[in-house]
Amino acid sequence: MTAYTINLNPIIKLTDEQFYQLCQENPEVKFERNSQGELIIMSPSDNLEDAQAKMREYIDNQVKLGWLINRKTRQVEIYRQGKPTQVLDSPTQLSGEDTLPGFILNLQIIW
Repeated sequence: MTAYTINLNPIIKLTDEQFYQLCQENPEVKFERNSQGELIIMSPSDNLEDAQAKMREYIDNQVKLGWLINRKTRQVEIYRQGKPTQVLDSPTQLSGEDTLPGFILNLQIIW
């Protein structure tokens, strides 16, 4: 996986809103921020193994719930703190569970 990390902190600290706007204005680019607030520009050619490694990194950094949606295979991998990865085949929706109570992601628009 190719990624470039840019530390903008000495110049500007991006707020969540500014980061959101950056992502919205550049939909062809995959951006992330790490725990230090650095901007990470991701390669658009990430493969499944790279995405799975990134999900494990998120969980290792205390993310409580993660969904890896694979449109090609119509599978969703669900990552949770302290639990093995769960794989769902062609689910119609995903629940935010206890992390996002009441949130339902309708996958019909994705498939």
